Amino acid sequence: MAKLTFGLQQTLDGYVDHQNMRPGPALFRFFIEHVRSLSGAIYGRHTYEIMRYWDDDQADWDAEERDFAAAWRNLPKWVVSRSLKSVGPNATLVGEDVQGAIRELKARLTGVIDMAGPDLAQRLADSGLIDEYRLYFRPVVRGQRGTPFFAGPVPSLRLVSVDTVAEDAVRLVYVPA
Repeated sequence: MAKLTFGLQQTLDGYVDHQNMRPGPALFRFFIEHVRSLSGAIYGRHTYEIMRYWDDDQADWDAEERDFAAAWRNLPKWVVSRSLKSVGPNATLVGEDVQGAIRELKARLTGVIDMAGPDLAQRLADSGLIDEYRLYFRPVVRGQRGTPFFAGPVPSLRLVSVDTVAEDAVRLVYVPA
């Protein structure tokens, strides 16, 4: 059975900002290896549309960016959306029964399924489907600009590990209490 994790890099004040928080070299390498290790990823529509950037090669990419793109393209993806009619390569659109689809994926796959999208995470947390929360903190304060990591009430959590994962990033791992 696969473990479903919700993890995103965020500011010290708890905000996610995919557009304006580029990871440094060590953190980017960490994320490349992390994506390579996953069994799959689940995205909400907004996060998926941001991540689609990695579907098309860019002339100015360096070797690290090409490595990340290759890892992301190889990763099976499931996209939860009511408005999208189709998704890109190696991705599957999840219909109305989101919780049922996630339960089926967790039962069918092994390893770790990562998910991203605070609103989607809230829905899945309310259903008890998230097994682990991975909060990647960076020394940035956005002053309430961006999207809160927790879209609703913070669930009751228990800290299980703290790791320095890069030159300026700490990962806190929690499980539901």
